Amino acid sequence: MSGDRAFFGHPRGLATLFFTELWERFSYYGMRALLILFMTAPLAAGGLAFETSKAAVIYGTYTASVYLGSLPGGWIADNVLGLRRATLWGGIIIACGHVLLAIPSEATFFAGLATVIAGTSLLKPNISTIVGQLYAPDDARRDAGFSLYYMGINLGAFLAPLVTTWLAQSPGFRATLAGWGLEPESAWHWGFGAAAVGMFAGVVQFVLGQRHVGADTGLPTGAAAERARRRLLLGLGGFAVAAAVLGALVATGALAISAEAAGRAFAVAEFALCIGLFGWMFLVAEWTPDERKRLLVVFVLFLASCVFWSVFEQAGSTLNLFADRSTRNEVLGFAFPSGWWQSVNSFWIITLAPVLSWVWLRLGPREPSSPAKFVLSLTLISASFFLMMAGARLATDGARVSALFLLGTYLMHSVGELCLSPVGMSAMTRLAPARMQGLMMGVWFLSISVGNLIGGQVASVYERFALPTLFGAVAAYAGLFAVVLLLLVRPIGRMLRA
Repeated sequence: MSGDRAFFGHPRGLATLFFTELWERFSYYGMRALLILFMTAPLAAGGLAFETSKAAVIYGTYTASVYLGSLPGGWIADNVLGLRRATLWGGIIIACGHVLLAIPSEATFFAGLATVIAGTSLLKPNISTIVGQLYAPDDARRDAGFSLYYMGINLGAFLAPLVTTWLAQSPGFRATLAGWGLEPESAWHWGFGAAAVGMFAGVVQFVLGQRHVGADTGLPTGAAAERARRRLLLGLGGFAVAAAVLGALVATGALAISAEAAGRAFAVAEFALCIGLFGWMFLVAEWTPDERKRLLVVFVLFLASCVFWSVFEQAGSTLNLFADRSTRNEVLGFAFPSGWWQSVNSFWIITLAPVLSWVWLRLGPREPSSPAKFVLSLTLISASFFLMMAGARLATDGARVSALFLLGTYLMHSVGELCLSPVGMSAMTRLAPARMQGLMMGVWFLSISVGNLIGGQVASVYERFALPTLFGAVAAYAGLFAVVLLLLVRPIGRMLRA
């Protein structure tokens, strides 16, 4: 598509993918902004009245599962459905999940979360791959195209909480529902419903424009395709049987399992996966000496990414609760829903991404290395929680503190994200051998999943510790790893130059 410049100088297909991903992120971040607030809200207010410890574990397990699902989702696209069909079916399944969340019952709530996880596993890893296929390997527009696509992600993430949390939390909308003769407590589900509408818009956008993104290539045929389909059906069948048996045991009372216990089991399984994956790569897979050095760097960056995302993802849990319970949510006398804070990170990303790109270009040969940028990201996110520790001290007597604490915290989070997220994806593809490119991108998504899982465990103790202590511990944890990584920057540089 080298001659196609219909979308701001980029292929026409990028417009289809830009808006599809915008609406998918609208649905994801719109729902995420409500998730822990809805679970912890009293029954009288329309919530589920879960303890914060339980809600945080569910939140962390959900967000971890979304990214962990990228591994099987990518395999299904590569071996069975193809990228286009996987993306389309993923969007449809996500939309159905949000519809389930819009139905007020605890059973449909959990069914909706599981359905959104399944759909995102198909869509998230594969739509990004389609973006790369729009460009020839030597097309100079490739990086700019991904930057434009990344702006679509953040535009959706910025708009979503403004809409969904206004519907769910605004006294004005609840009064409107009462005026219509509807229960004001159902406002939460109108917010979830808005997320469903967003994803349906994304599906329509993709269907109308998919002819511009090119055809799937490289799918297995013949016996290989049949083997892949059998494996998929066998895996899905085994999962369905296990889920049905477990559900029956829980429903009949033969097995009692708490959300906390399920979360711990999931955590053990995911950490076992990480140990098995890296154990296989270090001990079994065949590497040249240079590749083995690069694998060590990948492992270090993987750990740094896990730490960063475990702290960053407090945005949807501990910081969301702090915004709701301990922050003066008003500007110049205008009061706004606490969920609007979930849009601030994306606002900073949209504002600062061009600035940071300009800074790296201006630095030229003095631009920091990838590990050095990781150190900067961890330092910033550590400093953000030292700031929150000061805010928490002011809120210990039940007072609501200035919005500047969260505003500054999200500013540091956003600069840290820009120093780590795109840099990390680029580093993984650069360090990986050509035959392992897909696996290394899966490793990157796995680090985000592990970070979300750890973040949920941290949030589960929100009410067990004094907030200054909790926020201080989070800051020290990220800061300590920043120091360790700083000591490794030069050895890593020498290793890669050797």
